[in-house]
Amino acid sequence: MTSQKLRVGMVGVGGFGARRRSWMRETGLFDLVAVYDYNPEAMGHAAEEDGACPVPSYEELVVVDGLQAMIISSGARFHAEQAMAALYQGLHVFIEKPLASTMEDVRAILAAQRETGLVVGCGHCDHSSEAFSSTVKRMIGSGELGNLVTFEASTAHSGGFHIRQGDWRSSREGNPGGMLFQCGVHKLHELIYYFGPVRRIRSMMRYDLHETETADIALCQVEFESGLVGTLNAYHITPSLQSLMIAGTRAAIFKDARPWAGEHGEWIQRVPESMDGSIEARIPLELDGEEDKCGNLRSFYRAITEGTVAYPSALDGAQSLAPVFAAVEAAENDTWIDVETFA
Repeated sequence: MTSQKLRVGMVGVGGFGARRRSWMRETGLFDLVAVYDYNPEAMGHAAEEDGACPVPSYEELVVVDGLQAMIISSGARFHAEQAMAALYQGLHVFIEKPLASTMEDVRAILAAQRETGLVVGCGHCDHSSEAFSSTVKRMIGSGELGNLVTFEASTAHSGGFHIRQGDWRSSREGNPGGMLFQCGVHKLHELIYYFGPVRRIRSMMRYDLHETETADIALCQVEFESGLVGTLNAYHITPSLQSLMIAGTRAAIFKDARPWAGEHGEWIQRVPESMDGSIEARIPLELDGEEDKCGNLRSFYRAITEGTVAYPSALDGAQSLAPVFAAVEAAENDTWIDVETFA
């Protein structure tokens, strides 16, 4: 039985939006009816690849007849305004990450969702449909790692060198925390999937390494409500680094997510029975299940058509983003900052 396609509009169809469109096509669950982008060429590609009708403004996009949902792939500073316009027009909403650029905007999105009762999905990974994440969560739950001791997570690339004064990513208001906001929020979403809610955070940031107003590096200590403490580091003016280590009293899991890491980019090392100087074996990690990079879109679709709960949701996006804003405040005040939580 073929699923009925969801009729959607989309704002921001170039750049990462083009990738989102390809994933929407892959699911076969969405009919992209109309699009808006400030770049006419991007709208032309959407018309050619998806059969979507370009419209001249977002205000006209949200009132296109027959739409059921809006896909928002614009810059984070526009998310709240665009999401609320769609929600109050009666449209379900799927918002890219980060969810918004201020905590006030995050609260506004959550309030609009509560008021309208509509589905709001967020473009973070659906870690329940990601093989590595599912494997890690199972191993933590089974006790295979022993008692959790700590974690170390890093996310870095050289994209900051392409940011120029005047770009929205160059400002503290549009891009609070720099790489921590752009990509560290993904790590936080993943860590919350493993460890639960964040309690508080402490950080140090530098702003003097490149010609932007936003942070060039962020070094964070993160404490979860469980008591687990670890580190999260984010830089945007270095070579690529995407790594994760989760250490327990019995074993530790490692991941190197750089493209050239190859099929053995994930491995496990076990605590030796004796300290005889032997080298601990690096054992490739056998992953559970299949990978589905479209899991978040499928979950959004099911939430609308079947009444399930979307994952990731707006709430998940908020829980991942609150530590970023807390980290900026922590760096400014040189102290631990409690992370805002959401019911």
